[in-house]
Amino acid sequence: MRAVTYDSFAPDNSRLKVGDVPEPKVGPGQVLIEVRAAGVNPVDWKVMAGGLDGMMDAVFPVIPGWDVAGVVRGLGPDTPEFAPGDEVMSYARKDAVSAGTFAEYVAVSADDVARKPASLDWNQAGGLPLAGMTAQRALDRMDVGPDDVLLVHAASGGVGTFAVQIARDRGARVIGTASEPNHGYLRELGAEPVTYGEGLADRVGELAPGGVSAVADFAGGQLDTTLSVLRPDGRHVSITENEVEKHGGHWIWVRPSGAELARLAALADRGALTVEVAGTYSLDQVGDAFDASRASHTRGKLIIVP
Repeated sequence: MRAVTYDSFAPDNSRLKVGDVPEPKVGPGQVLIEVRAAGVNPVDWKVMAGGLDGMMDAVFPVIPGWDVAGVVRGLGPDTPEFAPGDEVMSYARKDAVSAGTFAEYVAVSADDVARKPASLDWNQAGGLPLAGMTAQRALDRMDVGPDDVLLVHAASGGVGTFAVQIARDRGARVIGTASEPNHGYLRELGAEPVTYGEGLADRVGELAPGGVSAVADFAGGQLDTTLSVLRPDGRHVSITENEVEKHGGHWIWVRPSGAELARLAALADRGALTVEVAGTYSLDQVGDAFDASRASHTRGKLIIVP
């Protein structure tokens, strides 16, 4: 099968190549998925740069990619949950950095697979798992509900857009930071937009004079602002900085789970959640997709289509 690989860590795209690699073996309790779409996440190029080397082993050559939507083509022993031809999706992170989703096929634990929502096309489904589950995990960790005023840092980004939609579905009031060109988009999602940067705390204070009850930081570097606008009994999380744990917050690192992904699929199928696709790339264009992701100005998800 064709796949993208790199044979050593690199801070740029210099080690990326596309070529033929063996089709993955399908062990007990696993599902072989023919990849129709695979979402790009910042963690993909950060892992390639060695950013998680202290936490996870890498087995070279590495196939990057942790998101996938596709069709079941094979089953390992004792996998009654699925059948060939099923349309599915998965947050396909494994214990080691190795056989990812930027390929024609990927083998994934059946426990980490959910059925693709009928309301989403392949590209949208491929962009949902990691970012959507991260947003959901962050809001669950803070128990965000209808009595909350939630501030979302980077609300128009890949994770932030999902957090806005999920929080609004739960009845929360949402204030979201974004550049001014994305303010209209946030209003469409149900958030009150505010421009990030110098003076952010004052602008949030104008919208919520009593402070906010919860903050989800999907940008990084926002701890001072978070603490300055958070009510004394407020809750906060970050997906980028474990420093928040020293200030009563929680550092979020989402786990693969088919059951949790199915919750997002249900939201999508009842019209409460959609996925904006910013662009699609072939396997030969993964480097271009990584460059676009590094630029940090993308609204919505970048998708690899084998």
